[in-house]
Amino acid sequence: MIIISKRVERVYEKLTNIRLEMPDEIKNIIDYFLENQTLDYERILWILSLKDESQREKIFKISDIVNKGLNTDIITLKGVIEFSNYCKKSCYYCGIRAQNKQVKRYRIPSEEIFEIARNGVNMGLTTIILQSGEDDYYSDEELENLIYKIHHELKTAVSISIGERSKKAYERFRKAGASKVLLKHETINKNLFENIHPDKDYNKRIELLDYLVKLGYITGSGNIIGLVGQTIEDIAKDIIFMKNHNIKMIGIGPFIATHNTPLEEYKNGSAELTLNAYAATRLAIPYAQMPATTALGTIDRKYQFKALNCGCNVIMVNLTPDKYRENYNIYDEKIKVDLLDTARQIVNMGLRIPPYTLRKLPLLNS
Repeated sequence: MIIISKRVERVYEKLTNIRLEMPDEIKNIIDYFLENQTLDYERILWILSLKDESQREKIFKISDIVNKGLNTDIITLKGVIEFSNYCKKSCYYCGIRAQNKQVKRYRIPSEEIFEIARNGVNMGLTTIILQSGEDDYYSDEELENLIYKIHHELKTAVSISIGERSKKAYERFRKAGASKVLLKHETINKNLFENIHPDKDYNKRIELLDYLVKLGYITGSGNIIGLVGQTIEDIAKDIIFMKNHNIKMIGIGPFIATHNTPLEEYKNGSAELTLNAYAATRLAIPYAQMPATTALGTIDRKYQFKALNCGCNVIMVNLTPDKYRENYNIYDEKIKVDLLDTARQIVNMGLRIPPYTLRKLPLLNS
């Protein structure tokens, strides 16, 4: 016997009712989702290809119903600490690539990282993300101890986004208390991947992602919209890949051309296509955590908030002190996503932030 939760029943009822006012193509999307609780490649591709504003808004509405119906209208806020901008890799799109001699490099000592994390927790954040370039300066043991201290002393979830480390290292980090990990695949098109990653191994990246899932991490991945030579078919395959590989956190952002990189002369990725990708991904992977990415906000901040009504349910706010943050230039003009400002705007949209966070912030007193 199949037991359908009340939450799912309410979503089905809303979709069934709204279906009556939709054109046939969108009825087809709704019908497939109602039957399968996901989308297939052809329907994902159709959503990605949408340019008509009326159709796009209808799809956004459907993805919003699914997201807020299945995952609530609470927008999760996570705090990012960008603790090192050293990187040993040469990715063609990235401003902190090893060959960029114009970057002022920094490393934050572990003791200072912990105090930044403490400040974030005191402001009401319940997840701390430790993010860096691929920097071997921090040993596995040092990171293990830092993760353990943040998780156990601050009583908070720890997420790591530090690139490729050994399987053994990720086992240690998991035991120390890291529950989430982000390792973007960037593109599932192997030729594209190799064209922009001269010193990364495509097969190793996919194998490591699968291993992280096996270790029990809430595993995150994601793709870049607008890579040179990319097609919407490639983007649809990215979404299918993440669905099939049990990816629970999905970060999708537009390509941003960045000075002192081999791709600095190319145009930025499309914000509109990124929103389409959010909507398609929400319907394909309905329970995923999906941030409205800082990259999208860098192109236009209004799009980052619009994404919260297109299927996204997370925003990552920046805890990195300004003296460091201004040099974490993974792409040009990277905005600072401030916790208080972001929380205010979410509440003003009629959405909610976690009650614990709301109690910590002076939202109603300023």
